Amino acid sequence: MLVVLRRFTSLTTKKMTSAQSQLTSKALAYDLRSDTVTKPTAAMRAAMASAEVGDDVWGDDPTVSVLETRAAALFGKEAGLFVPSGTMGNLIAVLTHCRERGSEFIVGDEAHVFVYEQGGAAQLGGVHPRTVPTNADGTLDLAHIAKAIRGDDPHYPVTKLVCIENTHNRKGGRVLTAEYTDAVGALVHQRQLKLHVDGARIMNAVVALDVTPARLVQAADTVSVCLSKALGAPIGSVLVGPKDFIHQARRLRKALGGGMRQVGVIAAPALIALEDMPKVLALDHANAKRLAKGILALPREYGVTVDMAAVETNIVFLQVERTDGVKADAIVARLREDHGVGSSAFSDLTIRFCLHHQVSTEDVDGVIAALNSVLSAFSKQTN
Repeated sequence: MLVVLRRFTSLTTKKMTSAQSQLTSKALAYDLRSDTVTKPTAAMRAAMASAEVGDDVWGDDPTVSVLETRAAALFGKEAGLFVPSGTMGNLIAVLTHCRERGSEFIVGDEAHVFVYEQGGAAQLGGVHPRTVPTNADGTLDLAHIAKAIRGDDPHYPVTKLVCIENTHNRKGGRVLTAEYTDAVGALVHQRQLKLHVDGARIMNAVVALDVTPARLVQAADTVSVCLSKALGAPIGSVLVGPKDFIHQARRLRKALGGGMRQVGVIAAPALIALEDMPKVLALDHANAKRLAKGILALPREYGVTVDMAAVETNIVFLQVERTDGVKADAIVARLREDHGVGSSAFSDLTIRFCLHHQVSTEDVDGVIAALNSVLSAFSKQTN
């Protein structure tokens, strides 16, 4: 038996080594697929190693408590709850606001919570999403929101909540202003509803608008603040809102399997992300504009363009306008295979590049050069 185990271990090790080698050989030189690919900084790793920890379900992890308190204060809310992901933060928010089965929340038809979160509110809470059109700038028309609010009729779900997203992912990182959020909040509260902000990249909006986090979400009842995207933490979001709301949210986190134990080791880098990393977001935004301008400077026959007005934060959408049938996925594949550039095909004709603190100005120039090479090759094939 011992001989067999040794042989199995040897074979397994060889397979793992081979797989790791393949992964290493395919490593990306420039990874702009998403700002979720960032790795912890040296300061974050040091904080993880030295973090003071306790059992968070019992409420005695001191590092988590500090993170929740500081996040709540930063966004002008009473309390916070550390959760493993933004998806869980949004789900807990919707289900806590909409505790009665048969409730409804109003959301944009291109919102992350509607498109990418597997219909969790409907699956797990019996909460119905009612969509309204998302504008090009990520906003929802107030008239559309007002029209979507249900009256008291037994035929209908009961409207409880409105969700907005800031910045808006599928609209290219567009920023929702404090004044717009105020207007949505006023409408929502006049109708005795609640307002939740999916703040997946809320600090990008804060930096772009040069406002305080508290001012930006002043009109919101709750906010899910993601720390693992452009802020660079390895994991986690904080849901902030009123104390009684967070008390109920904590119970729901436990039911969803989100109760964590000695979690200070990931709350420590999240604290650094929240307090220190916003300082570098302006450079990400500048690099996004540099990339967009570089794309616009490419020869017109390459058939690609960018809406420069839409580049407000750290996301760039390249639009493919070729007549030879070359689609976004083909360009994305060639960028990766030939130049080690990671990007995302958002549709047949849209490629997303996402800037973050591990992409330098020099890296942006490398990506532009790679695009030039790939698109030139496609054009030569056509001709």
